[in-house]
Amino acid sequence: MTPRRQLMKTAACWMAALSPWPSVLAAPDSDFYPRVRPRRLVFPTDHGAHPEYRTEWWYLTGWLGQGPSAMGFQLTFFRSRTQHAVDNPSRLAPQQLLFAHAALAVAQQDVFLHANRAGRLSGTHLRAATADTDLQFEDWRLRRVQRAAAEVYEGRFSGEGFSLSFEATTQQPALLRGQNGLSQKGPKAEQASYYYSRAPLRVSASVQLGKQTQWMQGQAWLDHEWSSQLLMSGAVGWDWLGINLLDGGTLMAFQIRNNKSESLFAHVDARDRDGKPAKGWRGLKWQPRGSWRSQSLIEYPIPMDLLVQGQSFRLVPLMLAQEVDARTSTGGFYWEGAVSLMQEDRILGHGYLELTGYGEPLRI
Repeated sequence: MTPRRQLMKTAACWMAALSPWPSVLAAPDSDFYPRVRPRRLVFPTDHGAHPEYRTEWWYLTGWLGQGPSAMGFQLTFFRSRTQHAVDNPSRLAPQQLLFAHAALAVAQQDVFLHANRAGRLSGTHLRAATADTDLQFEDWRLRRVQRAAAEVYEGRFSGEGFSLSFEATTQQPALLRGQNGLSQKGPKAEQASYYYSRAPLRVSASVQLGKQTQWMQGQAWLDHEWSSQLLMSGAVGWDWLGINLLDGGTLMAFQIRNNKSESLFAHVDARDRDGKPAKGWRGLKWQPRGSWRSQSLIEYPIPMDLLVQGQSFRLVPLMLAQEVDARTSTGGFYWEGAVSLMQEDRILGHGYLELTGYGEPLRI
């Protein structure tokens, strides 16, 4: 067995035995994890990890190139705190786990490439720094660098037959979601997360496919979110959308769903090119336009329409086959792909759509 396969097997055993990602239908131990409460986010510290909370992720997506040669990519680091006692003397006690997902969608070849990793945070080859964004899973990495003119996110990931290295440059301060960074995910106060975005980002990337390497440019989006409880009772998953609009604005929206695909809780946050709230997207509704069945036999509601104030917009995937198989890391399948936001035949922007909990209830 190769070291990589052994690592995946070991991580899967940890997950099964320790249940760090229990069913969303069961509330976490409220005495073990801190609750999300109103407070002011402080940077650069809040760019870093918050190991006392139950779960956390840094989620960077990007759209490279235009037309038939366009590509989409995503790199996500997940940190999970287990319920192992902090005073356990064993250095092997998996108190903190680190997962990483990456994918590359190549429209011209209709190819979706992805890779997953899972392991125990060790502080050396697997790292999630607390002072600033500085994440590493062996040769995969994501870190924030303060340069003279702007902040830059540097990252790299690789898989079988592909790799991507990028620099994503900020264009404005962090966009604090919800109420000054406290984002509600349900009607109860504890159903919330700390959440901010960096968007839009100007991204330059070196993309290697097989023996060929090309340099591409485009736009990207970073979400950083941490919490101890995200979903209410009865919820099975969520739909999330992040779009960099061509006019310089941004559109973020999500809805929490039950097992009948009914919306239990929804939110939309649109900003203009200066990062100020834009009112035109209030009251947004999600409406499936059709369905697509993946190789896992899960049916996803894509393409999808967005209805708002009597207008209809469509989310058009760069390619349909953008399902992530995360059974060797966080568990299960979900659809996470590059999409364009269109109105009739006009492209309004590009970004990413995430559809979770369609095969089985999401485990986080």
